[in-house]
Amino acid sequence: MPERHLRLAAADEPMILLLLAVAAGLLAGLGRAWWGGRRLQFPALRLEWLVLVAVIPQVSAFYLPVVRDIFSDWVVAIGLVTSQLCLLTFVWLNRRQPAFWLMGLGLFLNFLVITLNGGFMPISPEMASRLVPTVLPEAWAIGSRFGTSKDIILPIHETQLWVLSDRFFWSTPFTSYRVAFSLGDVGIALGVFLWLWALGRSNLTHLQEINLEKLKTIPE
Repeated sequence: MPERHLRLAAADEPMILLLLAVAAGLLAGLGRAWWGGRRLQFPALRLEWLVLVAVIPQVSAFYLPVVRDIFSDWVVAIGLVTSQLCLLTFVWLNRRQPAFWLMGLGLFLNFLVITLNGGFMPISPEMASRLVPTVLPEAWAIGSRFGTSKDIILPIHETQLWVLSDRFFWSTPFTSYRVAFSLGDVGIALGVFLWLWALGRSNLTHLQEINLEKLKTIPE
């Protein structure tokens, strides 16, 4: 596979769905708060530094040309799985936050399929060619990384839990940007959007939900 195709493939792998979810969620939350004459209310989260610990290896391995080429595939795989574990721990510790259960479900689905497929997210040759139309499906090397991304090229019949792999496709209107994503990615994006939307709610609603959670813990 020509190097230029590998770089192009890697360039199509940023977390566009997550970025869109953050942008849309912030706008929705701000709009909700503005409509009620309030400000966004960012809650205190437990062990926020786990998010930074989780993001650093992914950014280093997938997006920084200076360092990503020096990491072997097994190091990248370990880093990706460790990153997922950090995020799962963070979400579990903050599971009472609105929509964190949905984020956690999405993270767990991704963690499951990545772990069962050697530490990388599987993507079929056919889907890879949808992302890079200049490369035929049979030209991809089975078992190789998809560029410098988190994905690994695997045919459907060799993929563990194919239903959870990067099997969905989306292209942005009026551009040539293409992205493949998984069911877990959808859960994460929806969870992020709903959490940010919830930040615009009233203090009264928030206090009512806290009191309800406390009542559930009181033995009858």
